[in-house]
Amino acid sequence: MKFISIIPARYESTRFPGKPLALLNNKPMIQWVYENVKKAVTNVWVATDDSRIVKAVESFGGKAIVTSANHQSGTDRCAEAAYILSENYDFDVVINVQGDEPFIRTEQIELLKSCFTKNVDIATLIKKVDSIEELFNPNRPKVVIDNQQYALYFSRWAIPFCREKEKSAWLQNQVYWTHIGMYAYKTAILQDITKLPKGKLEKIESLEQLRWLENGFKIKTAETNYQSIGIDTPEDLENARKTKLF
Repeated sequence: MKFISIIPARYESTRFPGKPLALLNNKPMIQWVYENVKKAVTNVWVATDDSRIVKAVESFGGKAIVTSANHQSGTDRCAEAAYILSENYDFDVVINVQGDEPFIRTEQIELLKSCFTKNVDIATLIKKVDSIEELFNPNRPKVVIDNQQYALYFSRWAIPFCREKEKSAWLQNQVYWTHIGMYAYKTAILQDITKLPKGKLEKIESLEQLRWLENGFKIKTAETNYQSIGIDTPEDLENARKTKLF
């Protein structure tokens, strides 16, 4: 199969304006993401509505495409970019990597790529929960999977519920999975899912992937052992600068 990776990036982030251009070890964050993705995918693009991001990407030799400023999510921006690029490029699968993931690893992208057979339409990554704090952190969505590693449900709550067990003992009695928010989709499926109206479960949990499940789309999962560090706030950036991951 032929793969393309699209990195949605916007300048006007509510919590961190200008985030894609914030410097990490003298490189803008978007450059770290781009270069790490490029190790696993030949055809990589940044999709943005901001000329400053386009200029930054082109300055380090990357490719950028201008999209609408009205998108509600990175998935929507990714879909528009894929639609435009499909006029000149041939690809079967779109890998969506967020522009605030400077520490993404090549093996994570390769895991996503390995999911795709004729019958897989959407894939994402999961990781075993290894602490009680993570288990009950609503900012780390959980997922339950079936025996073929397809997602059954995603929630901000710890699922499944361990009846008759103290919460402190849940991890000793059940394997829990946290969702790593990185996706890949068959090209046509990406266009289909972004045309769907918001679902009831999606609105309740504020998790867009529930819209896809509600409409009968199946999501294949692959296990990673690595929890990449995303940058959501200026504080996250300062913490990242203190790491030895560069």
